[in-house]
Amino acid sequence: MDHGGHRSPSGAIAEIVRNIRSMAATGASSPRAKVTVPSLLQAKHDKRRIAMITAYDATFASIADEAGVDVLLVGDSVATVMQGERTTLPVSMDEMAYHTRIVAAARPKALIVGDLPFGSYQQGAVLGIENSVRLIKAGAECVKLEGGVSVAHVIAAITTTDIPVMGHIGLTPQSYHRMGGNKIQGRQHGDQAGQRDRLLQDAHAVEDAGACAVVIEGVPADLAAEITEKLTIPTIGIGAGSSCDGQVLVLHDVLGLSRRKLSFAKPYADLLTASTKAISEYVEEVRNGSWPDARHSFS
Repeated sequence: MDHGGHRSPSGAIAEIVRNIRSMAATGASSPRAKVTVPSLLQAKHDKRRIAMITAYDATFASIADEAGVDVLLVGDSVATVMQGERTTLPVSMDEMAYHTRIVAAARPKALIVGDLPFGSYQQGAVLGIENSVRLIKAGAECVKLEGGVSVAHVIAAITTTDIPVMGHIGLTPQSYHRMGGNKIQGRQHGDQAGQRDRLLQDAHAVEDAGACAVVIEGVPADLAAEITEKLTIPTIGIGAGSSCDGQVLVLHDVLGLSRRKLSFAKPYADLLTASTKAISEYVEEVRNGSWPDARHSFS
């Protein structure tokens, strides 16, 4: 019974029961939780695969986040995907901070990882920390850098400032000239950069330095599986087989917006054709005078 606007305990309980039944009937679910760095570690423990995709602006970040991805990578691949560059090397720190900021503007539930571009950490730990701080201030929640043994000291220094770091080993695009192009790594045994034994050393060095996860790119599937088994931190594969703890692809490859054909990428749509068709129809209507029509004009 209600007295003076206050519900009785039995009435309040009855309303709670009705709400629960209503949610069950409509299939309503609890809001999606924010993905954090500890979430990635828990996913590996729970053997739940991690889905990561690149994003370079707020529009596509929102779409990818609504689709349920765990991690949005603001990749230095923006150079080749959006800027028309041949490699990732030209993209600047200012540009990476800008793209990180506009992805963060979408306020995604996914974890935002910002790439440290070429030249932003290779000169040492101090510069690496300074540029990591820039990305965090821009909205990143974790930074990513390429390399293993040679950059372990930089990873260790950045993590001491409480900035999470994701590593990246194997085919590291910023090592384009050393590799002689983007070539599969780890096919030969040896301790030289890019060789199988060295990649195992790189993986352990990244983990020991305090990285929260590591991307493994362009290596034989069995090597990626071995690294995944030996590390306690999550591995995110790209062109590294299905045994990694998660996978990452470039957004434009997934959507079929890219003209390049990569053996390790799968287009899940053909938005290149759809976009070309839509714009062609717009151009035709402008030229024949049917656009804009009365319904899309003001009186």
